[in-house]
Amino acid sequence: MAKQENPFFNVDFQKIMTDFKMPGIDADALMNAQQKNIEAITNANQLAAEGMQAIGKRQAELFQQAVEESQKALGDLMSQGAPEDRVAKQAEAVKKTIEQTVSNMREISEMLAKSNQEAFDVLNKRITESLDELQSLAGKK
Repeated sequence: MAKQENPFFNVDFQKIMTDFKMPGIDADALMNAQQKNIEAITNANQLAAEGMQAIGKRQAELFQQAVEESQKALGDLMSQGAPEDRVAKQAEAVKKTIEQTVSNMREISEMLAKSNQEAFDVLNKRITESLDELQSLAGKK
């Protein structure tokens, strides 16, 4: 049986759009605008992915730090001393852990907000440019 090629794999959509003449529409400008849109989306996705990688890495670092601090605190609590001293150490350890957790959550939230803002800024800039291009094309009529 002969292998048939899919006719849609070798299609030059830009040529089709250029050949598809419509009065008042600049097909090249339209294709150029769409290319810029795709580039902006790709850039925003890349920024978002990099932000998520940085957040994941930081979370792993914070987890490792928390495990090490927990082991140290447990060792300190098991050391000899009066029961009253142990209770005071335990209360101080709990307080320190809560404060550190809140600080870590704040840091991760700020990283996430920064990452989201960077991706949003890329898309917002492209939307503004796209509207300017559309207005310019409409003015050429």
